[in-house]
Amino acid sequence: MLLAEFSIWPMDKGESVGPYVARALDIVDRSGLPYKLGPLGTCIEGEWPAVMAVIQQCYEELAKDSNRIACTVKMDWRRGQSGRLESKVESVEKKVGRKLRT
Repeated sequence: MLLAEFSIWPMDKGESVGPYVARALDIVDRSGLPYKLGPLGTCIEGEWPAVMAVIQQCYEELAKDSNRIACTVKMDWRRGQSGRLESKVESVEKKVGRKLRT
């Protein structure tokens, strides 16, 4: 199962790119894959082809009216493991001994 954190935005739209990021997040949300939105990126979990397809769809959506797009991606694939979107945070909280801000 793949856990990927990515951020995608157009570089040619000025300071505020929220409307473009929202278009990408709409794709993530409609994908049906588990995800968590963060202030600087989105974590999504699923099989490799499904996660990569969502990221590609986000790119294609922004490419409709952007001349330059930036995307950062961090990925962690682990055989036979799922539910890590939650369990990785829970594991750290257990070691700290308390809930952390997420």
